[in-house]
Amino acid sequence: MTTFTYSTAEPLGAMATLGLIVLQPDETIEHDFRRMMPVDDVTLYVSRIPSATEVTGDTLAAMRHDLPQAAALMPRGLAFDVVGYGCTSGTSVIGADAIAELVRQGVPTDKVTEPVSALIAACAALNIRKIGFLSPYIAEVSAALRATLAENGVASPIFGSFDEAEEAKVARIDGASVIAAATALAAEGGIDALFLSCTNLRTLDVIAPIEAAIGLPVLSSNLVLAWHMAQLRGLRLTGDFGTLSRL
Repeated sequence: MTTFTYSTAEPLGAMATLGLIVLQPDETIEHDFRRMMPVDDVTLYVSRIPSATEVTGDTLAAMRHDLPQAAALMPRGLAFDVVGYGCTSGTSVIGADAIAELVRQGVPTDKVTEPVSALIAACAALNIRKIGFLSPYIAEVSAALRATLAENGVASPIFGSFDEAEEAKVARIDGASVIAAATALAAEGGIDALFLSCTNLRTLDVIAPIEAAIGLPVLSSNLVLAWHMAQLRGLRLTGDFGTLSRL
């Protein structure tokens, strides 16, 4: 055997090192993030967390126990600038502060965010106080999330749902269905923006068409999370995915 010497380089991601914790059945968020996040000198590492195939308050709460271990599966020896937890409804059940603490038990990071804190930050940036809220999930799941938003100054007087509990089916809801539901909700009036909830829902390509149809900003779980992670590190999203992506 011939033994060679080698030299070392700096870690990838000179501009930013980001982490994302994704639910096991989620088929959408990683694809969306690849399209939104800048790639030059920015790295994005992804870990998965076990989660149930059906979404209820109990199954969302159960992820609390696995969050530190999921975070700990990120590459060791790196200092993460921001780590995102990719579950909107799970955040409302576990709590944003608890999620930040649990993530930091597993990985060193300056900042932790999730879709709920990200949505609140996006609404503040766009001066949004009332949203139309479209969810794929059963009413029980959405009630806790809407209450959390109301406590933080974001009301959701208009609400609609596909009333689906199974994650695999949520990931298959097509864009035409989302557009039809979103425009019907917005037609009820009295809102500043529309929010498409759930990281597993295919929303990225329908944001711009819905904005054009209703004349209001349209936000989604994946859009606000990617935007907030970028903002926390002083980055901007790539591509045009509606009003928020241009900030």
